[in-house]
Amino acid sequence: MNLRQIQELIKFVAKSGATEVDLEIGDVKLSIKSPPKGKVQNNEQAVTTQVIPLQQPVVQSPVAPQPITQTQQVNPPALTNISESTDNVNSINEEDNKNYITVKAPIIGTFYRRSSPEKEPFVNVGDKINVNDPLCIIEAMKLFNEIESEFSGTVVKVLVDDMSPVEYDQPLFLIDPS
Repeated sequence: MNLRQIQELIKFVAKSGATEVDLEIGDVKLSIKSPPKGKVQNNEQAVTTQVIPLQQPVVQSPVAPQPITQTQQVNPPALTNISESTDNVNSINEEDNKNYITVKAPIIGTFYRRSSPEKEPFVNVGDKINVNDPLCIIEAMKLFNEIESEFSGTVVKVLVDDMSPVEYDQPLFLIDPS
């Protein structure tokens, strides 16, 4: 229903003497109210219109139950969530793990290996890094936080997939300090 049709309807209701008309067409509800003819002063007609869009009912599809995630103890007090990237951690045996420094996520967010999709990753396995070299970006609440190395060494393993959610204190990289 367009504006011209609404105006014609208002004129028709005013001429007919009806005091109230409610009309519903599709997702538009139109209510026209006017005072009785005897109560209008100065030969003016008071007409009130109100257009109220109706909301469509929201249908929610059933959600499949999610598998329960397990936790694994990496270092005695620190617990981390097991994810797809945990397989990468398990591929390096415990003795080697003692020789490496683990870079952990300082915040919860989304892990990015590169500053933009068309750019190269900040670091790759085998890259030599120095103190304050950028390792990755973690997006938290629409803020992009660049994570810098706190020590020098060689990147041995990237433990998280690009664009994956990470938890606080989750291992991100293994670095060989030698």
